[in-house]
Amino acid sequence: MHVLLLKEPRDEESGPDPYIRELASHGHKATLIPVLSFKLVSLNTLSDKLFQPEVHGGLIFTSPRAVEAVRMCLEAEERRDEWSSSVKDKWNSKSIYVVGKSTATLVRSLGLNPLGEDTGTADVLSRLILEREDTNILPLFFPCGSIKREVLPTALRGNGVPLETLTVYQTAEHPELEKNLKNYFTEQGTPASIAFFSPSGVTFCLEVVRRLSGEQLTQMKFAAIGPTTQEAMAAEGLCVSCTADKPTAEHLAAAIAKALQ
Repeated sequence: MHVLLLKEPRDEESGPDPYIRELASHGHKATLIPVLSFKLVSLNTLSDKLFQPEVHGGLIFTSPRAVEAVRMCLEAEERRDEWSSSVKDKWNSKSIYVVGKSTATLVRSLGLNPLGEDTGTADVLSRLILEREDTNILPLFFPCGSIKREVLPTALRGNGVPLETLTVYQTAEHPELEKNLKNYFTEQGTPASIAFFSPSGVTFCLEVVRRLSGEQLTQMKFAAIGPTTQEAMAAEGLCVSCTADKPTAEHLAAAIAKALQ
């Protein structure tokens, strides 16, 4: 069966997208359509903060894009030698918190040792941080996107854990989203299942999906990568057929395969 994944493709250098691979192992043909576009911002400020680990109590990454911004800083200023020789070790003496395996993998590629990759959501990560940190630490540094949920900042600040945020990327609708969706429905027809990967994806895609699928909307199985996305889908009146137990390709593919049985 055909499955439409509303997410950005993985970098080609890292091989085939794991979501396509996992769904193929269940006998389903998956297609990716990117929903969001990203623009990196505030890189000079980010670079300054990255090379002053002594003024922060640790790092928080909740998205691959924030890690990408860090990588750009290291390459743009050709400061990788300084980073590798001393700065990353100073950060590694503190806590480096992450949500999700893909973000954790990218964080490791910077030479950092992530904590919390199995947390899956900002809500669960915030509980882990509160268990480990106390209120007299230096501020945790959280490079984030322009569309971020306030769950983690609210939880930490509400419990007295100091936090400093910096917007390092801006999120917008992918410029070719509607065209790509129309082409997909024209060429492939209505998919058996559509998976959403973020509340932003629901915001940007749902009206077009409803228009293109028409009366067949109720026959599709809608899948969510996690509880936050599931809530956004339900708030828009969608019947959510399945939600991945964890935000991984294996768990989402298994959930979709079960829903399509």
